[in-house]
Formats: sequence, structure tokens, C-alpha cells
Amino acid sequence: MPRPLRLALSLILTLAFLLATTPAQATALVRVLRYDASRAAEFRGAVDQAAQIWNASVVNVRLVAGTPADFVIVADNGWPRAQPTSLGRGRIWMGRQATDQGYHPVRIAAHEIGHILGLPDRRTGRCTDLMSGSSAPVSCTNANPSAAERAEVDRNFAGSTPQAEFGRLYVDR
Repeated sequence: MPRPLRLALSLILTLAFLLATTPAQATALVRVLRYDASRAAEFRGAVDQAAQIWNASVVNVRLVAGTPADFVIVADNGWPRAQPTSLGRGRIWMGRQATDQGYHPVRIAAHEIGHILGLPDRRTGRCTDLMSGSSAPVSCTNANPSAAERAEVDRNFAGSTPQAEFGRLYVDR
């Protein structure tokens, strides 16, 4: 096919796509974040579950296991914590102290990923608020973000300024 014809066809297809796409679809580009949980030890499954919970909850970001990673998850014997360095980037420590005290590992992982997605701690004490962290009872196993938390993450990845402080170490204790 001659080059001018290919260019014209490409232009026509691009314009057809843009005309068929609603403004909301055009502005909501999904950002894919890779995470590396290869050093998360016994928490690997909990991290993968938490990533799937976030994927089912938000539309502007998708979490996939892989490298090179935007954020890394490791296991240690301390308290769970996260250090977001920028939106979608940072490090998570899945500390065994919280699970030793009875806290739910999937909730911990989802909470810490919330920091990477730009959410700060909010010590509401409510189990329905994922970012309430350890202020909710030990019996709380809810690993799903609230409607407000889901909306905030979608706004963060649509260009809003995140509430989380980048470079800060979030220790949920």
C-alpha cells in the first residue's frame, strides 16, 4: 500500500476513534503500575489479593505484578509501613508484628497500597474505612476501599493533587 494512502487511512481511523469515544473515556487514561512482591514472603498471596481488590475498585489505575517495578513490597518483622516517593511509586514493608497481633494480612496489604495510590492515614476507627488502618478493631477483615477512598484514588490518577505526603514513612501504629 502506498505511503500516502496508509497515512490517510491512519488519519481516518484515528478521527473515527476520537469521535466514537466519549469525553469521559478520552480523559480517563488508565495508568498501569507494576509491583514486585517477590520479597513479600508469606504475604505474597495477600499482596496479590489486595492488588485485585484495588483493580476491581478503581478505573484510572491498574496494578500488575512485574518488573521493572513502580513499587516494591518486602516482608520484615516490624510494623507494616509504606513510603510513597511519588504517586504510584514507593516501597511497602509487610511487617509481621501486625499479623502476629491478629490483623488481617489482605487488609494490611490493601491499606499500604492505598498509600502508594496517594491516600493518607485516616484514623476513623471504622472498619468500613480501609485507610483507618489499625484504629479499626483487630477483628476487622474488610480489605475494600470505601466509596470515598475509591473516588479519591481515581481523582489522584486523573490529575488531582494527592493527600498523601510523598517521601513520608507511613507507619500504621
